[in-house]
Amino acid sequence: MSILPMKLVVGVSLALLLFLLIKNKFKPGILFASLAGFYYILGYLDFKSLTSSYTNDSLISLVLLLLVSISVEKTIFIEYCSKFIINKNYLLSLFKLGILTSAVSAFLNNTAVVASFMSIVKNNKFLAPSKLLIPLSYFAIVGGTLTLIGTSTNLIVNSFVIQSGLPSLEIFDFFIVGFLLSIFILLTLMLFHKLLPEYKDEKINFKEHLIALKVLDTSSLIGKSIQENKLRNLQSLFLLEIQRADVNISPVSHNEIIQKGDELIFSGDISSFNTLKKFDGLELSQGYEIDTSNLVDTIITPTSSLIGKKVKEANFRAKFDAAIVSLQRGDSFIKRVGETVLNAGDRLILATGKDFNSRENLSKNFYILSKIKQNQNFNSKQSFFIILGFLSVIIFSALNFISFTKALLLFLCFLFVFKFLSLAEIKRRFPFEIFFIVGSSLAITKVLVDSGLAKDLAGFIINIFGAYGVYGSFVGVYLITLLLTEFITNNAAAALAFPIGFATATALGVSPLPFIFAVAYGASAGFMIPHGYQTHLMVSSLCEYKITDFIKIGFVVSIVYSAVVLIAVPLVFKF
Repeated sequence: MSILPMKLVVGVSLALLLFLLIKNKFKPGILFASLAGFYYILGYLDFKSLTSSYTNDSLISLVLLLLVSISVEKTIFIEYCSKFIINKNYLLSLFKLGILTSAVSAFLNNTAVVASFMSIVKNNKFLAPSKLLIPLSYFAIVGGTLTLIGTSTNLIVNSFVIQSGLPSLEIFDFFIVGFLLSIFILLTLMLFHKLLPEYKDEKINFKEHLIALKVLDTSSLIGKSIQENKLRNLQSLFLLEIQRADVNISPVSHNEIIQKGDELIFSGDISSFNTLKKFDGLELSQGYEIDTSNLVDTIITPTSSLIGKKVKEANFRAKFDAAIVSLQRGDSFIKRVGETVLNAGDRLILATGKDFNSRENLSKNFYILSKIKQNQNFNSKQSFFIILGFLSVIIFSALNFISFTKALLLFLCFLFVFKFLSLAEIKRRFPFEIFFIVGSSLAITKVLVDSGLAKDLAGFIINIFGAYGVYGSFVGVYLITLLLTEFITNNAAAALAFPIGFATATALGVSPLPFIFAVAYGASAGFMIPHGYQTHLMVSSLCEYKITDFIKIGFVVSIVYSAVVLIAVPLVFKF
């Protein structure tokens, strides 16, 4: 096959990939893996090149890091830190939130850090959570730029560095620029805090999402099960709970028998009340009270198996012993719950049964905001040994006593031997999504380079920005990455932008390091559009943030962040 058709096929397929990533209808891991497989079928990749992409040293390090982080997240360290964050003084609270979040995010997954802190922020007694939750997300992002391991994006970039035949980046190569970013973003948020919305933290009125009907003595439903009465698969409503004398039955089994006097509580689109009129012997009940003691406030995690499934297909009762009371996405409450496809960051209020807390799949699927016992933390002594082990990994690898991958592997063995981590936890939390994105994108990058398309795109950047010299092309690579990360995930943005940045540096005959870091920092610069970053999705539903709330403050933060990167990177990493 000649070069031109290959280049055309690669260009069209990458454009389609970008379009599908922006549409956000499929998981990025599936899209990247499918495209890599497509290239293999066409003969653009041989089997060895394809499989070697999934054994890249930096990718293995990333997977091991995410696995050992399961235990680190369960130490009392984050919970201990969170106690000192918030008081009546807003600016002081913002300052402490910024320092602590950035510092912890330098070494732990930023979604885990936000998950740990957002409950403290949401439930605080002094300040409006809406003034702190967007900053929390921003602080976690910039904190991740402090080290190689602070965010998966940096490790993904390092995977490309190794694939390109360059020496691996060191853990603290990011620190100088990352430190400047953390300081300037903290100062920016303190100076421009009035751009942050101040919403009242109003309690959800559950009756707005529920409708109750009483079973009359003459009803033909009496003596038959829920399934026999065809109450299970209604179009827009879901049978959430049965109130029977002094007993509340929730979630409701399909074989539960209806009794006279029962009050049937439905959730969903209550404007579809007419759907229930076809059932004999039901009348509207106004005097019912909802038992809030079994309601649990949750956010769907980025690793959840629920993502991409319709609610009615998710089988909540069997999996979690729970039923959905309300579903919130950003500032919108979803009415047709059953037909809704679940996304990461969706906020679910669940009515839970007695077995909910004991289900092993909770941590994989939900960040739980309610004050219930979930994933009991390690005690002080256990936490000390885990933190000490994790710090030892960082220190010994930073001093080049041992490679980072080997140090993580030894630490993982330590966690197994002393039962701080189980095989079941690894199965539940294995980062398949990131594994497929990184491994597949390494293969895709090879095709992009071999086809000559990466060189053409580099030439395009040089033609547009080259009038301003090497620095102009450097700015162009950063801006392209920044634009990508606002519309697709940060990891996908890094995967698509790296080969362009590296090819640009090669074409100019200069050091690739400034361009590599332009991609790394640019891929972490998603501040304005909520769906571009997981931590934004997590906080947006808690305070019913609007997109304009992110744009107002995010625009200022993005300008300051970009100015620091564009000034500091060429000073630290010479062309």
